[in-house]
Amino acid sequence: MIYVREAHPDDGWQTESNRRAGIVYKTPTNDLARAAIAADCVRALGITFPCLVDDMQDSVQKLLRAWPARAGIVGADGRIAYLSAPGPRGVDPDAIEAALKRTLAGP
Repeated sequence: MIYVREAHPDDGWQTESNRRAGIVYKTPTNDLARAAIAADCVRALGITFPCLVDDMQDSVQKLLRAWPARAGIVGADGRIAYLSAPGPRGVDPDAIEAALKRTLAGP
């Protein structure tokens, strides 16, 4: 997982559902603040695989066109094996599962 930036910052477009769930963050202004939000996300979602954090210039987000949300799989060769349509509506769990199976099966 690569955390790119907060989708609904409190000082931006905040959602009522996030407020009810206590997911309320201001837009981070440095790497440390962004990493802290990513760590909270990992804990809250129970993520057990590695999570990287994009830099403050949003390099990964721009490279993968990963905004507002996108799911992708990077193969062992470092190449993008799957990239969903922009989301959240473009993220299809069944397509992700199929792509993971293909990727893990290898060439």
